Amino acid sequence: MLIFLDIDGVMVPAKSWQRPELLNDGFPAFSKKASHALKRLISDDTTVMLTTSHKSNYTVDEWRNIFSNRGIDVKEIESLGNNERNLSRKDEIVEWFASHDISEDFIIIDDDKSLNSLPPFLRKNSIITSPTIGLTDNDLKDASAILNKWYHFA
Repeated sequence: MLIFLDIDGVMVPAKSWQRPELLNDGFPAFSKKASHALKRLISDDTTVMLTTSHKSNYTVDEWRNIFSNRGIDVKEIESLGNNERNLSRKDEIVEWFASHDISEDFIIIDDDKSLNSLPPFLRKNSIITSPTIGLTDNDLKDASAILNKWYHFA
């Protein structure tokens, strides 16, 4: 399974009135609810594809440590890339799918409302979180419904 994952507004709720707590690695703490939900979604065959604006600030090993320091074991981590052309998140994702053949199940988890205008094939595999709340167990129910579609039609 492939999880396209944003961080701000998904794992770290975006609360403009409150500065996020930084852990010893210098990165913000993930919300407990988001961490719990993501841990339930990840399996041994999951690849986390980082879509966050922070994706190029850290190496894969540093990202693995960031997740591990927050109690989340991610074996495979990749990134959409540096976004040198300053594409929108939506366009980054569309371009990635246009240049990759994918036959495995995938979920896009983001708080960016522009993803509501993704092409239908991608939109139906997207979970748009509330930026001030982040990923929750309710979103996990939506993820399960998306994955069940894959298993019935794949």
